[in-house]
Amino acid sequence: MPPCSTKCGKNAILKRPKTGDVLCKECFFEAFENEIHFTITRAKLFKPNSKVAIAASGGKDSTVLAYVLKLLNQKYDYKLDLTLLSIDEGITGYRDDSLETVKQNRDDYEMPLKIMSYKDLYGWTMDEIVAEIGRKNNCTFCGVFRRQALDRGAVLLKVDYLATGHNADDIAETVLMNILRGDLARLSRCSAIITDSGDGIPRVKPLKYTYEKEIVMYAYFRKLVYFSTECVFAPNAYRGHARVLLKDLEKIDPSVIMNIIQSGESLKINESANMPTLRKCTRCGYVSSQEVCKACVLLEGLNKGLPKLGIGKSSKVKKFIQEKNCKTDCLCNNK
Repeated sequence: MPPCSTKCGKNAILKRPKTGDVLCKECFFEAFENEIHFTITRAKLFKPNSKVAIAASGGKDSTVLAYVLKLLNQKYDYKLDLTLLSIDEGITGYRDDSLETVKQNRDDYEMPLKIMSYKDLYGWTMDEIVAEIGRKNNCTFCGVFRRQALDRGAVLLKVDYLATGHNADDIAETVLMNILRGDLARLSRCSAIITDSGDGIPRVKPLKYTYEKEIVMYAYFRKLVYFSTECVFAPNAYRGHARVLLKDLEKIDPSVIMNIIQSGESLKINESANMPTLRKCTRCGYVSSQEVCKACVLLEGLNKGLPKLGIGKSSKVKKFIQEKNCKTDCLCNNK
C-alpha cells in the first residue's frame, strides 16, 4: 500500500471517496471526526447544556452518529445530554431485529433509550397497514407516521434538539426526488441542515456533508455494531429510483453528491410562489400545513376502510372531510 497522504509515516489502508486521499486508519478517523465537528460548530447546531435526542434505527448512519456525537461531546466539551430515540414501526423480520441493535448501542454508549411504537401511537403496525393497502404506497404511510412519531418522542423527552442521521447521499437523493416531483415546498427545506417542524424542537443533521461510503468505512474500521438489512418494504419506494440515478452519476463524478446539495442550498423561491404555512392540526394538535394533518388523514382512511384516502390529490381529501363535517353537523342539529 502507498504511504498515508498526511505523511504520518504509516501505510494507507483506504482511499477516501470524498477527497481521493489515501489514509491510514488513524488519520481517516481523525479526518472523519474533525469534518463532523467542523459541520457542527460552523452551523452552530447545538447550544451548550442542551438535551439532544438521536433518532436511532440501529443502521449505520444513526449508529455512527451516536458514536461520534458521544466522542466529540467528550473531546470538545459540547456539554450535551445525549439520549436515543427509536421508532418501532412494527415490521416483522426487520424492525424487531434492528431494535436489538439499538439496545446494544444503548449499552455500549451508555445512553438512555426511548422507544415509540406505531401500534401505541396510531393503533396500527406497518405489517397491518401493508396487509390493508398492499406494497405500492406503504412508504407514504411509514414516512408520515415516522416523522410525527419522532416529533412526539422529542416532545415527550423534553429535548432541545432532535439529531438525525441523514448523510450527504440521503440529502442529494431528496433534492433529486423533489425536483422530479416538482415539490417546491419540500425542495426549499430538504437541503437545510437545521429545520423546525413548528413544535420548537429543531431537527439537525450533523452528517449532512458526510458521504455514505465513508460512514460504512468508519463503522467497519471502528468495529461498530449496526444493523445492515434493508427494510422488507423498501424495494417499492420511489426513493430507490433517485438512489439508482445518483449512484450512476457518482460513478462518473464522485463530487456530484456535493454539487447537488449545493444546488439545493442555492435555490431560492420566487416571492410570488404560494407556499404553505404551518398551523395546528384540528384533530391531533400537532403541526400541519393543512387543517387536518397528513397523519390524521391517513389514519382516517385506514380506520374507515378507505386506505387510499390520503394518497394522491389533496382535493379529494378536502371533499371527504367537508362531507363528513356536514354529516356531523346535520346529526347534531337533528338531536
